[in-house]
Amino acid sequence: MSHVLGRQATPGPTAALGSFLARDGSAGAAVALDLDRPHVSLLAGKRGSGKSYTLGVIAEGISAATGVTGIVIDPMGVFNGLADGAAATVVDHPTVAADTLEPRDWCALLDLEPTSAVGGLLWRIAEQASTLDEMTELAVDADAPAGVVRAVKNHLRLAEQWDVFDPAGVDATRLLDPAVTVLDATQLNDKALGVVTAAVARTLYETAVADSIPRFPWLMIDEAQAVIDGIAGRPLRTILTRGRHPGVSLVLATQRPAALPPVAISQSDLLLSHRLTATSDIEALSAARPTYIDASIRDRLPDGVGEAVVIDDTTESAVTVQVRERRTPHGGDSPRVSENN
Repeated sequence: MSHVLGRQATPGPTAALGSFLARDGSAGAAVALDLDRPHVSLLAGKRGSGKSYTLGVIAEGISAATGVTGIVIDPMGVFNGLADGAAATVVDHPTVAADTLEPRDWCALLDLEPTSAVGGLLWRIAEQASTLDEMTELAVDADAPAGVVRAVKNHLRLAEQWDVFDPAGVDATRLLDPAVTVLDATQLNDKALGVVTAAVARTLYETAVADSIPRFPWLMIDEAQAVIDGIAGRPLRTILTRGRHPGVSLVLATQRPAALPPVAISQSDLLLSHRLTATSDIEALSAARPTYIDASIRDRLPDGVGEAVVIDDTTESAVTVQVRERRTPHGGDSPRVSENN
């Protein structure tokens, strides 16, 4: 009989995760992840412990289930293998429409104070335009000093060089497609990665709130510490605190849980952690240790690759799991000199 993490009693779709790991190292009953209800999950683990591999396992499970879909933000290019034999598609160098960002996002993105002359003009044109070209045209026609107009144009030219804004970029229809969508962000710089993450998070949440969505989305972000403090921070925090009500799930995967805001840990109803060795990372998880865990997080953390401790707030339990083998290729292994000769 299998055990379903994140579920109490009701039936529904699940994603096969692995099996219980007994103290003697033997495998026990099968363990699955609940997909019937939305969840916020934190997936942690030091490099090489299996964090990205496990995220791929979850994505595989979502791709095989009905009523849900997955969107993977892939800054390292390790999830393209999901398209091999699974219901997943890869979007190389993803782009988004300029108007998926709010005016305040534009000011933050271009390091401008909204109360400054240049930031104020940028805010005003961002409220009216839907494309970068329209923003530039509005700036040229603005009743503003020539120096201010020139500064705004230069900043917009910089944003254009990131090659991430396109009116035909990924939208709600594309993101809510039945197939899992892998957004390969390996060619994006940090600013562009933040843009894509912010746009996707906001689009999923606002669409779920406003419309009857065809399936519940799971937004999965690898190396989440790279985007949580930028312009993607606000829409991600919205999903963290309010996303479950309209049906949006979030999985934040990170090597450095200490680099995430405390709300990312405290709002997670499922916490999966592979091996961690940095004291700050272990302390970050320990600070949110629920009262029903009778041992310290440090004592519960596993040592083996692919092993994870799972703290399930729904059932108020903590178990050790051996993550199953992937059905699709995993691209997260580090290259070796010996393999290059």
